Amino acid sequence: MSLAPFPALLPALPEIFLAIAAMILLMIGVYSRQEQSARIVSYASIVVLIITLILVGIITDGRTLTFGGAFVSDTFGLFIKTLVLIASSATILISRDYLIMHGINRFEFPVLIVLATLGMLMMVSANDLISLYLGLELQSLSLYVMAAFQRDSTRSAEAGLKYFVLGALASGLLLYGLTLVYGFSGTTNFDSLTKLFTSEHVDVPIGITIGIVFIVSGLAFKVSAVPFHMWTPDVYEGAPTPVTAFFAIAPKIAAMGLFIRIMTGPFGQLAGEWQQIIIFISIASMILGAFAAINQRNIKRLMAYSSIGHMGYALIGMAVAGQLGDTATRADGIYGMLIYLAIYLFMNLGTFTCILLMKRNSRMVENIEDLAGLSKTNPAMAAALTIFMFSMAGIPPLAGFVGKLYIFQSAIRAELFGLAIIGVLASVVGAFYYLRIVKVMYFDKPEEEFDQPVSLEMNGVIIVTGAVTLFLILFPGPLLMGAAAASAALFPG
Repeated sequence: MSLAPFPALLPALPEIFLAIAAMILLMIGVYSRQEQSARIVSYASIVVLIITLILVGIITDGRTLTFGGAFVSDTFGLFIKTLVLIASSATILISRDYLIMHGINRFEFPVLIVLATLGMLMMVSANDLISLYLGLELQSLSLYVMAAFQRDSTRSAEAGLKYFVLGALASGLLLYGLTLVYGFSGTTNFDSLTKLFTSEHVDVPIGITIGIVFIVSGLAFKVSAVPFHMWTPDVYEGAPTPVTAFFAIAPKIAAMGLFIRIMTGPFGQLAGEWQQIIIFISIASMILGAFAAINQRNIKRLMAYSSIGHMGYALIGMAVAGQLGDTATRADGIYGMLIYLAIYLFMNLGTFTCILLMKRNSRMVENIEDLAGLSKTNPAMAAALTIFMFSMAGIPPLAGFVGKLYIFQSAIRAELFGLAIIGVLASVVGAFYYLRIVKVMYFDKPEEEFDQPVSLEMNGVIIVTGAVTLFLILFPGPLLMGAAAASAALFPG
């Protein structure tokens, strides 16, 4: 038997390994004793994700294609996949105590995360409209199940149903956009589309423009950008807290990676058709994220509006990448965007780990008032949450300030002054509700203590994310070099 096809599949080795590993983990869970299966599969899943991360780093060497040009492996994919795999591994790590406490510690949970992660990696490496859709749906189907994972909770069931119905609608919008692009261009391959649209003598049909609008709408839903954000607060509040943490981080980063790849790749020369749309949803997301969170009392709903705002800030980089002309300026927008997404990962991961520690008498509490006096009852957790809140507010010298600095600088260089000014003003408004949490922890009358002790895994995640958030400004080199290499991969030369 010839082994010729196997070297050709090498760029997709991490995804192939993850798919096979997910099936094996499923079998291990089924055939292990019920009381042991969840623990075994959880730790095995973390090992699988770490091995996948190592494979991604080893395999990525320049830009290589496989599956007939439908799958691309490059430095940009390496950067986004690294963030996604870190987020997925950490989610499994911090979720065990919650799952045990609520009686839902089943092996299916880590397997669903692994399958969703596989979909995300496929999305990020998509080089064809069909592979894009397959990756997106593999991720989405796993997330629908995860939202309703706590089956005896009506809130969780409602969250799963809302996410499924609205997600199906968004997938329909996206698929309609993809079919319009295919119908008017005659190809689904990104490289072929790029060549077609960079031709000097091509007139872009109106159908392509309408298709791009539908594609942007579908992807905006996946990143919770306004006006496709309506599902986010209810799903975040109703879903189990570890699921909310996962939703807020990994799928957002992967969808942003896909957003960047499709908009700067096949539709890069059609920026005049989509830049104004991106500017609108960026401004709308920043403003709604800033003002709608002010009156929230549930911390998970507040984090939902916070994530909407953060996606608005990140989309400033996409708007900069839509400035036709100077390639360096366009790359600068993606560079700032990637730095922002990496910092977003650590800030949110640390915050949600703290939220998972908000439990009294083995029962989760979710109101901001429940944090009252935390500085006196648990000073270490209060200090960690303060670091994350200050960072999200963009207060120097924390990591969140660095992310916003690079994003706003890229907008100013591209002469999108209005976008930068609105971003800064939205940050000022948003700082109010982050600082209100700090005020509640340090100046309000203490509530009853949260349950102790804290597990080693949770402590480890808080320490690592807190250290990155606090000290990134001293050692930014690896992140800046990684983001520079990733953005350069999209704009060679």
